[in-house]
Amino acid sequence: MELTVNKAKNQIESIVLSAAENAKAKGTLPEAELASFNIEVPADRANGDYSTNAAMANARTFRLAPVKIAQALVENMNLEGSYFEKVAVAGPGFINFFLSAKYYADVLLDVKAAGSSYGRSNYGKGKKINVEFVSANPTGPMHMGNARGGALGDCLAAVLDYAGYDVHREFYINDAGNQIDKFALSLDIRYQQLFKGEDAVELPEDSYHGEDIKERAKEFAEVYSDSFLEKSEEERRKALVEFALPKNIENMKSAMAKYRIDYDTWFSELTLHNGGELKEVIDILTEKGYTYEKDGALWYKNKEIQTKMLLSQGKSEEYIEKLELKDDVLVRANGNPTYFAADIAYHRNKLEKRGFDKAIDVWGADHHGHVARMKGAMEALGIDSSRLDILLMQFVRLMRDGEVVRMSKRTGKAITLVDLLDEVPIDAVRFMFNIREPGSLMDFDLDLAVEQSSQNPVYYCQYAHARICSILSKLESEGKKAKDCGSSELECLSAPEERELIRFLSTLPEVIVGAAKNYDPAKATHYAVELATLFHKFYNACRVNVEDESLMQARIFLCLCVKDTIKSVLNMLKVEAPEKM
Repeated sequence: MELTVNKAKNQIESIVLSAAENAKAKGTLPEAELASFNIEVPADRANGDYSTNAAMANARTFRLAPVKIAQALVENMNLEGSYFEKVAVAGPGFINFFLSAKYYADVLLDVKAAGSSYGRSNYGKGKKINVEFVSANPTGPMHMGNARGGALGDCLAAVLDYAGYDVHREFYINDAGNQIDKFALSLDIRYQQLFKGEDAVELPEDSYHGEDIKERAKEFAEVYSDSFLEKSEEERRKALVEFALPKNIENMKSAMAKYRIDYDTWFSELTLHNGGELKEVIDILTEKGYTYEKDGALWYKNKEIQTKMLLSQGKSEEYIEKLELKDDVLVRANGNPTYFAADIAYHRNKLEKRGFDKAIDVWGADHHGHVARMKGAMEALGIDSSRLDILLMQFVRLMRDGEVVRMSKRTGKAITLVDLLDEVPIDAVRFMFNIREPGSLMDFDLDLAVEQSSQNPVYYCQYAHARICSILSKLESEGKKAKDCGSSELECLSAPEERELIRFLSTLPEVIVGAAKNYDPAKATHYAVELATLFHKFYNACRVNVEDESLMQARIFLCLCVKDTIKSVLNMLKVEAPEKM
């Protein structure tokens, strides 16, 4: 179904083209093919609802002043059967179109007909997209960066889905490599300390010192007592990891479920090691001449690959030299592959083995140096690096009473994701972590997140939904039920506040596409806040329960459209839309 907003834009194009043909037939404009032109929404609606630069764009074509071209076009326009009631020339030759009442009525009919699907489009044409986010290290509890990354990644996946992509959510479990070796060592030391005392066995400075390591070692000891002290270090550490790692991963899954995030895949890094894909990637890079041996390790020619890639993008040699590019180790002297090598294999798995059209990674801003390396590695493997996009996310500061908060009141330890979800409503966490663009630094105000006022953006949106439910419930208690309205009944919605609200409703599909194109789900939260604002403005200016039955029913219809749209946007963000507050 073609939406009214799209029909209106198409009508402008047809009206202008027909007017040009009419003007040429009359000799008002010379014979020439009309050049392409833009159709835009003016910043000030007093200048029209739509504006086109067709006259300016064709000044060279017709060798006439833009104002004369605009006047010739307007004089030959036929608005009959269109969504426009008048047209005018403004400024240096802009042609401004003013919408008729039928347009506003048909927008509401679009919203009602689409129901919970309103805002969805086929922009993405079903292309397969893998969105990988959070992917926290499974050796300890998740932190604030994971909280923002979770909300951002999940809501990005949602807007991509609404925009017509086939979206796959993924968590990459780093269950191999150095961090697991460090995890094993830390568990082993804590296990030994339970029986020998903390002074007997020292925990190295660069190992994991968190209380969670002590807890896992204690749990292991409760099952096996001191029986593993007699085992070899290798056997003991293997047993400790096999005991503790699944518990940590299960805690991650539980935290994500609590956060309302449902992953399609929890991808284990270990499968790349055990399944041969990691070795396969290293062999391919070696065969292509992109590796060399030095100091017993196998190195990847990152500098050479990135230089080629940057030169192909038009970057100068001087620019490249300033980057001070360096090569990277793929396999250490001890024979263990690096995390970078596994990461190359993982991205190849997504793009080549599993055939995603695009892979999107949500990373912390501290990983910015890794972006070009990974894109270069894809090119080295013969994979188009434009199929990999990295969304860099800035850090979060928790604030309370205007001060930075680092410790949990409940535990006295650093605040984890679970601590945050226990203290703040999940609706607020998900919404407020998406109120700012991913690349912006963020202060998360704990006081505001729990405040029940219009200052709290999620409460403000939810209140608008609840308010509409209350209005409809009160009307129904008086025997005034909603009735279906047609275009003719809805055309009586002519107040400025009504039309402003309807115009904004019409923009949702475009907002969702914009959020998907820019990887910015904040556009969806901003839309919800603005829609709530415009509804409150309408409610204060236009009484719903009026004596005129037709006007009352039209306003009820408008309220229903706003209610359903707010609910759809909130549901898309996995935020509840309560009927009472």
